[in-house]
Amino acid sequence: MEELELPAGVEGVIFDCDGTLADTMPLHFRAWEETLAAREAAMSEALFYELGGVPTEEIVRILNRKFGYSLDVERTAAAKEARYEELLPRLQPVRRVIDLVHEYRGRYPLAVASGGIRRLVDKTLDALGIAACFDAVCTAEDVPRGKPEPDLFLLAASRLSVAPEACLVFEDSELGLEAARRAGMQAVDIRPWLDER
Repeated sequence: MEELELPAGVEGVIFDCDGTLADTMPLHFRAWEETLAAREAAMSEALFYELGGVPTEEIVRILNRKFGYSLDVERTAAAKEARYEELLPRLQPVRRVIDLVHEYRGRYPLAVASGGIRRLVDKTLDALGIAACFDAVCTAEDVPRGKPEPDLFLLAASRLSVAPEACLVFEDSELGLEAARRAGMQAVDIRPWLDER
């Protein structure tokens, strides 16, 4: 893999977690499928990817509104996250992005800004062996509004003590890329790299 030169003026780098550092999206979808099926509900894979970056409880609310379900938001979200946690040992790294984390470590302040919950984000980073690489980890619990709102990325920049316009974001979802844009940050869409795993 050739080295990715960062644009001029970049002073901090922020990574999404699910789908960017770790190829966890298939595991999340499987956890959703099983959790919803047990409750006689469903979500298409296309809708799942459309909602990339949206907090779990909010996804349950969206499904209730969209399909007329009456899923218990907290219980359904907790069941989905518990099932995902059971599947975590199967996660695969997105190798090219992990290589960049190691390459940039010590050269730039690094943060994770994830729409996931802290317990699972921490477990994912531990499973990848990269938890110590980051100066800040921001998750859904840290902000009032998730992606596509800019809150998570702005919080990450603040914790890195780097101006938003001097941050570069690595993301894999439309909502995440939109959140980076709203935060005034440059962004790299890593989805073309997923075939290189």
